[in-house]
Amino acid sequence: MPEQRHEGSGVTHAKSSRDAQDAFRAVVPDDARVNVRPMFGSVAAFANDQMFMCLFADELYFRLGEDDRAGLKAAGGQALEPMPGRPMREYVGLTEWRSRTVPARDWAERALAYAIRLGPKKT
Repeated sequence: MPEQRHEGSGVTHAKSSRDAQDAFRAVVPDDARVNVRPMFGSVAAFANDQMFMCLFADELYFRLGEDDRAGLKAAGGQALEPMPGRPMREYVGLTEWRSRTVPARDWAERALAYAIRLGPKKT
């Protein structure tokens, strides 16, 4: 999938495939507090205006508390790094997520719970 670099931002966007976006929506928790909207040339899920999971290219990332981040990293998860050398510190990816829908749903619920604990995003 070709990456797109936005002039002056340093941020790389790689569009997600339609199949990955559909699979993402199937993993997003069915909760009235959640909405899905465009982000990073793909889609992301938000609660309290806090992004808690997203696709970057076709990779799935979750925003997690410290213990859960450590657990997912120990299982092979990688940090989300839309700008090379500048990871988004609370986001970790789940490898082979489309073939592991039960773990993906579990991580999605954990990420949602974390976003809810953070409270509404300050503007």
